[in-house]
Amino acid sequence: MAADSLESGSAPADDDTPGIAELNTPEWFALSGELAGIGFLTVARRLPALVRQALGMAWQANPRDTVATIAFNLLGGVFTAFGLLATTGVLDALFSTGPTPERVRTALPGLILVATAAILRTTLQAGAGWAQSRLGPQVNRIAEERLYGLTSQVDLVAFDDPEFHDALQRARTRGMRTADTVVDTAIDTLTGLIGIAAAAGVLGLLHPVLLPLLLLAVIPDAWAAVRAARMGYTTDYALIPARRRKWILTDLMADRRTAAESRSFTMRGFLMRMYDSVARGEQDIMLGLARRQAFARIVGEALGGLGTLAVYTALGLLLFLGTVPLAVAGTAVLAIRSGKGSLENLMYATNRLYEEGLYFADFLAFCALADRHISRGHPGPAPEAFERITTEKITFSYPGSGTPALRGVSVRLDRGEVIALVGENGSGKTTLAKILSGLYRPDSGHVRWDEVDLATVDPDLLRRRIAVIAQDHSHWPLTVRHNITMGESKGEPALFSAAEVAGADQVVAELPHGYDTLLDRRFKDGKELSGGQWQRIAVARGFHRDAPLLICDEPTAALDARAEHALFERIRRHADGRTVLLITHRLASVRYADRIYVLDHGRVTEEGTHDQLIEVDGLYADLYSLQARAYSA
Repeated sequence: MAADSLESGSAPADDDTPGIAELNTPEWFALSGELAGIGFLTVARRLPALVRQALGMAWQANPRDTVATIAFNLLGGVFTAFGLLATTGVLDALFSTGPTPERVRTALPGLILVATAAILRTTLQAGAGWAQSRLGPQVNRIAEERLYGLTSQVDLVAFDDPEFHDALQRARTRGMRTADTVVDTAIDTLTGLIGIAAAAGVLGLLHPVLLPLLLLAVIPDAWAAVRAARMGYTTDYALIPARRRKWILTDLMADRRTAAESRSFTMRGFLMRMYDSVARGEQDIMLGLARRQAFARIVGEALGGLGTLAVYTALGLLLFLGTVPLAVAGTAVLAIRSGKGSLENLMYATNRLYEEGLYFADFLAFCALADRHISRGHPGPAPEAFERITTEKITFSYPGSGTPALRGVSVRLDRGEVIALVGENGSGKTTLAKILSGLYRPDSGHVRWDEVDLATVDPDLLRRRIAVIAQDHSHWPLTVRHNITMGESKGEPALFSAAEVAGADQVVAELPHGYDTLLDRRFKDGKELSGGQWQRIAVARGFHRDAPLLICDEPTAALDARAEHALFERIRRHADGRTVLLITHRLASVRYADRIYVLDHGRVTEEGTHDQLIEVDGLYADLYSLQARAYSA
C-alpha cells in the first residue's frame, strides 16, 4: 500500500495526511523497465566496456600508478601459479615411500620455492594495493573537474531544461562519486581474473577435467550477485521521484530561508506528515528490496554449495579410478580453493563494478549531454564598444515551453542612452535582457553591436563588455571584496569607487573586517547582510565591471524609497557615456529614460519617451496611472 502510494504521489489512506503532488517524471525514468530485464549475459557483455572506461579514467589520472597496479597484479598471478605448481613437487615428495626425514629433505627445495613465491606474491599485491589506493583521490579530482568544468560553461538555457536538470542531479548525487569506486572495482575485477587464470592454468596442466568443475562451483554465486545488483539499481531508479520529494520537504524544514515562515504558520506538523508519508513508503520499498536480495543470495549460495560438492565428488572419483595421483589431487584441491576464492572476489568486484558502473554511465552520459550544450564555433573577438545595439525580430522559447517568451522583438540602444523595458510580469523583459547580455541566444533573429552579429563572437569575451545588476543576484559566500570584484583585480581605487557609487561603502563601514569580512554565517566570524545591503553590494558589483553596457534588472527591489531614489541618481551619474538598460516595475523611475519599450506577452507593443507614451494612452499610460494613484491615495 505504501509503495503504491509512493508511486502515485499520494499519501497513504489517512485523512490527516496531506496529499503530495507528483513531480514531473523525466524521460530517463523509463530506463528502469529496461534495466529490470538485464541478465547475467548482458552484464558479462558490458563488463569489458566498463573496465575499459574505468582504466581510461585511471590512465588520465595517473598513467604510472595505473601501469604499476596492473603490472604488480599480473606478476602476483604468475607467482600464484608458480607456487601452486611447486606445491605438486612438495606433495609428491611427502607422499612418496621412505623414511619421513628423507621425504622432508626431498621436499625442502620445493618448500623453499613455495615460500619464495608466497613472499613475492604478497609483496607484489602490497605494491599493487599501494598504487591502487593512490589512484582513488586522483580519479575523484579528474571526475569533479570534468563535471564542474562542463557545468560552469554550458549555455545558461540548459538550466531551464528539466531533463538537463535531472541528468545533472543524477551525475552529481551518485554518478560522479562512483568514479573512484568504478576504477577500484575494475582493477579488482582484473585482479580476480588474473587469479582465476592462474588457478585455471594450474588445473588445466594437472588434469583437463578439473577446469570445468571449477566453473560449476561459482556460477550460482555469479548469478546471485548480478541479480542482487540489478534489483538494487532498478529500485533506486523507481525511488528517484520519491527521494526528490523527500529532499524538497527536508529542505523546507531545515533551510534558513523558510525557517521563519514555517514557524509563523506552524507548518511543522503539516510538513512532517508529508515527509512521513513519503519516508514510510520508501522504507517499505527498501525492506522489500532487502528481502528479495537476501533470497537471491541464499539461492545462489545453496546452488554454489551443491556445485562445490560436485567438484569434490568428481575429484574423489578421479582418485578412486587412479586417473590422478594423490599429490596432483592435493594440488588440485589447493588450486580449486584458490580459484574459488579468486572467483568469489571477482563476483563481488563484478557485482560492484556493474552496479556502480550503471551510475558511472549516468555520469558519462551527462558529460556528453553537457558537452552538447556548450556553444562552439564563435572564434571572433567581441567589439570593445559600440555606437548602437540592435535586436532584429528575435524570438526565443524556453525548453519545454509551447509558448515563445519573445516574439519578433526589435529594439535599439544607442551609446550613452538610458533605455527602459517595462511591462507586466511574464512579458519578456528579463528574457530580452538576458539575450542582450549574451546569456541566452535567440532562436531566430539577430543581435548586433553596430554591424557585428553577436552569434559570430565569443560569448565569454562579449560578457566582459557588459555589466549586469540583477534582481536575483547571488549571495556569494566570499568576502565583501570578492563579492564586488568577482575575481577581477583592478586595484583598490576601482573597488572603493564602485562601492562608493553604489552606497555599499556605508555597508562596509559597519562590518568588523571591512572589505575582508566574509558574508556567510557558516564561516567563523562570517556576517549576513539584509536584503537592501546585499542589493548595494550587487550594484557595486555591476559598477566595478565598468562596461560600456550596464543592464539593471529591478536593481531597487530590496531598497526603501529613499535608497531607491538615491540609487537611481547614482546610476544616472555613473552612466555618463555608458548605455544603461533599465528594467523596473516602478515607472516613476523611468520617466527620464531616453526611450521606453513596453512589452506585452513577448512583443513590443509601445515605444517612445514617457510623454509620448502617456499621450498614446496605452498599456504604459494605464500602468503609470495605476501606480500614480496608489502613491497619491
